[in-house]
Amino acid sequence: MKRYRLSVVVEKDADGYFVFCPELQGCYSQGDSYKEASENIKDAMRLHIEDRLENGEDIPFIESISFTSLEVAVRVVKFHGSSQSN
Repeated sequence: MKRYRLSVVVEKDADGYFVFCPELQGCYSQGDSYKEASENIKDAMRLHIEDRLENGEDIPFIESISFTSLEVAVRVVKFHGSSQSN
């Protein structure tokens, strides 16, 4: 059995935890707790890798992933009333 060590990003919001693997595009999961989300993404990653290997696809190797936060200035446009018609 081959083992893979891949990055995982965990985001917490009011609804629980969202988790994804940047190296495996489209591989994501969620959970009500950190532990549940972690277990769910492990299953998703295993299935994703098995599927890629069965289809003859490579598993990407990314040497490093950096995580940072950036500040973005956004001009806020205020709307005065609405003229929408249904």
